[in-house]
This record gives sequence, structure tokens and C-alpha cells, in this order.
Amino acid sequence: MTLSTKERIFYTSLDLFSRRGYSGVSIREITREVGIKESSLYNHYRSKDAILEDIFTFFRDDFSKTLPPIEMLDNILQTNSVEEFLKAGHRNFKKYMENENGQKIWRILQVEQYRSPLAREIIINDLFKTTIQFLEIVFTKLIDMKKIRPLNPKMLAIEYQYPVFSLLTEYNILTFDGKDTSEVESLLDQHIAFFLETILKT
Repeated sequence: MTLSTKERIFYTSLDLFSRRGYSGVSIREITREVGIKESSLYNHYRSKDAILEDIFTFFRDDFSKTLPPIEMLDNILQTNSVEEFLKAGHRNFKKYMENENGQKIWRILQVEQYRSPLAREIIINDLFKTTIQFLEIVFTKLIDMKKIRPLNPKMLAIEYQYPVFSLLTEYNILTFDGKDTSEVESLLDQHIAFFLETILKT
């Protein structure tokens, strides 16, 4: 598929920002990589900041698809075991993290979080708060269905998800360095098994 000039600017910037950081890349370098004049870039983006904003918007839209719609939750939780549900969620996150563009944007967010208010907002709201709120609803429903022990749903969400965030960050760092990720992937699987032992009714 042939990319438009704007798409080429987007993906070239995504690659450069992820490898060298936003501050380490100039407009001149982006246009040289794309093969266009600097003036041509401004037909598509008003500034380098606008490219970064577009990358972050792309991430928000894409990442939101890793969680199933709330209106489908009751049916999903009724027809799947707790283990099946958590493993499916793990597969979705892992699939996203194995996506090259997902890895690149994740790295940009990590690097830019102390410079860019938008990066901080995405990490705090889209990654952390939204995911925790979603899981709190999930665990509340599972308790009501008597599928898990009646523990604090918000604390269950935090106890489950924060280790996943940490392990995914480690996974992305190892991937960037071309190192083996098998131990981290194994730990993610073990985390699910350990968590299930804690919450399932005996």
C-alpha cells in the first residue's frame, strides 16, 4: 500500500522520536528521511509538536480498542471463566505490545512524560485510570456473579494491573535492546496464575 506524504511524515517521525527522543530530532531530519522539502512538511503539519500530538492521538484511539466495550461485559463475563477473561485481556495487551508502532509510541510516552503535559495525561488517564476503572467494574461484576471472593474491587484492579504495566515496560525495554523477553513473558503468565489463586473462591 502506498502511503500519502502525511502518513510518511507520521511514520518517519514516529520511528525517529522513538529511537532518539522528540528533542533529539529536527524538522530537517524528518524531511530528509521522508525525501521532501522542509516547506512541504508544513502543508501537512503546522509544527513538530503537531506531529507528536497526532502520534499521541493515534495511540489513544488504538489503545482504547484493547478493552472490550462496557455494554458487552455482562455477556463476556457470563460466558467465560475468570481465567479465560484475564488471559484474553493479557493476550490483547501482549498483541498490542508486539506491534511495532505500539512499542514505538510506548517508548515515546515514557521518554516524553516529564516534558509533555499530553504524554503525562495519556499515561495517567488513558493507561492507568481508564484501565483500573474498567477492571474495577469487571471485578465488581465478578463478585456480584459470585465467581470470585468478595474483596475490594478497586484494590483488586490495582493489584492485578500495576505489575502488568511494570512487566510490559520491561518487555518494551528488552525488545528495544534486542534482548530475550521470554522471562518477562513467563512472569506475566505466572502473575495471572498467582492472582487467580488469590481471588477464586475455594
